[in-house]
Amino acid sequence: MFYILGLDSVPHSRPVGGGNASRHCWLSTEKTTKEEDLAGTTKCKQRMLKMEESKVATEKATVDDKCPRDCVENRTSEASGETSSQMSNSAAVHKANAETEARFNRMKLFHKVMQKSLERFIDHVSFNRFASMFRPLYKMNPQRMESIHRQFIDELRTAIQEDISRLIEEGQLEVKLDELDKLEKAAKNNPDPAWRPSGVPEQDFCSFLMPYYKKQEAYMRKELKKIQAENAALAQKVQSSRESIAQTENRISVAVDEWKASVTEFERLVSSLYPADVFDV
Repeated sequence: MFYILGLDSVPHSRPVGGGNASRHCWLSTEKTTKEEDLAGTTKCKQRMLKMEESKVATEKATVDDKCPRDCVENRTSEASGETSSQMSNSAAVHKANAETEARFNRMKLFHKVMQKSLERFIDHVSFNRFASMFRPLYKMNPQRMESIHRQFIDELRTAIQEDISRLIEEGQLEVKLDELDKLEKAAKNNPDPAWRPSGVPEQDFCSFLMPYYKKQEAYMRKELKKIQAENAALAQKVQSSRESIAQTENRISVAVDEWKASVTEFERLVSSLYPADVFDV
């Protein structure tokens, strides 16, 4: 009993009387107690072994059960990974196509940039900043201040959008940007290398100005030929007018000569018919 309670170290009192029977009884009792303790310890160890065996079996079953699930999960994850990779690839291709289309459509890009800039500008005009500028009014009526802020934002957005539309219309940005897109597409199909500066300003300016000067020279030559043709036509008209005037002068002089001759002939005829002495008184 003392062994079970952990008191086996307590000294046992010797039996009163010092008889052999009492000593034998005490020894047998102590032996029985030790055997019971040993049997209890053995049973406890057996229980622990059984618990460990059952635990190992449970872990093994769990591992065996987990393996197919892991395989299925791995396959599912692989399939989902392939699907996600395909989706990501298709999304990347779609994004690249969208970027290419946006790159070649500068008008859409311009609208997108203007819209994003407008949104950022509107975000800076927050209600807190607006209320801080009109703190007394905000303290008097916060709801009214919020309504004023919303109306201010709406009118500001409308005014900016109208200015952007007017800028696009006056500058003809849509036509110009479309022309720029067409030029870029045409340049891609052109196998000739693009122009690059040579590093010598004189040559670069010459290569830039010579086509302009040649164009101006061709224009001046064309205008000169036109003016020369007009002058030739005018000279021909003047010459024909001079010839007409000369012919008219000749006809007038001939007519005057004929008239003088007829007058002379008439005077001679009159003088022959009526002598001068007949009329003398």
